[in-house]
Amino acid sequence: MSDHSRRLPSGWRQVDPHPGGRDCRVDGAQRHLMSESEVTHMKDRFRGFLPVVVDIETSGFNCQTDAILEIAMTTLTMDDAGLLTVDETHSRNVEPFEGANLDPSALEFTGIDPESPLRGAVPEDIALGELFGVVRQAVKTHHCNRAILVGHNAHFDAGFLNVATERLGLKRNPFHPFSHFDTATLAGLAYGHTVLARACSLAGIPFDNREAHSAHYDASKTAELFCLIVNRWQSLGGWFPTAPAEDPE
Repeated sequence: MSDHSRRLPSGWRQVDPHPGGRDCRVDGAQRHLMSESEVTHMKDRFRGFLPVVVDIETSGFNCQTDAILEIAMTTLTMDDAGLLTVDETHSRNVEPFEGANLDPSALEFTGIDPESPLRGAVPEDIALGELFGVVRQAVKTHHCNRAILVGHNAHFDAGFLNVATERLGLKRNPFHPFSHFDTATLAGLAYGHTVLARACSLAGIPFDNREAHSAHYDASKTAELFCLIVNRWQSLGGWFPTAPAEDPE
């Protein structure tokens, strides 16, 4: 133990921002002093919101007319050191709603065949109902007030999610209606690049381009990137919610 650690005030301990898993690594380990009361409280980290990563693959760019074809949601949690980590990813293949526009160029880009029986697709009300249930349970587990959507170019995913929720008349959308965390913006700040694959590469997160444009894969990688950026910011002293009773020497 270093002399610095031995001089910590009572009730304080030194926390290494490096997590056990790849999703939360912090480059250039810097240790951050945290009191016992600071760690492990997701509800206190984001103003009562639980970040949930959402990725949606669609049949076009118009959320009013085009269909959701795949949707994935990745829940996050905190470890005992107060570091954000990836929890679980849940995904569904979705049947296009009746009358939806299916843009051939969009289908070619994603490689999705909406008519393929091998997809095991379900109607969007079932898909969203199941995934919303998972998110509501995670919100309850972490004692949060509601979920906040995290996405890469989050406005795109949020637009499709909100329109589908309204179209289906779903009353219990667990997500905040307009607040989001956008990893394209965060990655541009942290790594100087806004493309998901390139940002992951710069952050040291393995990314297989052959798996890209799968909602499940993209949500998982977006979650890793978000956790890494949040934890690195914290390790640099960018989030320190409770002032210590006395300054550690």
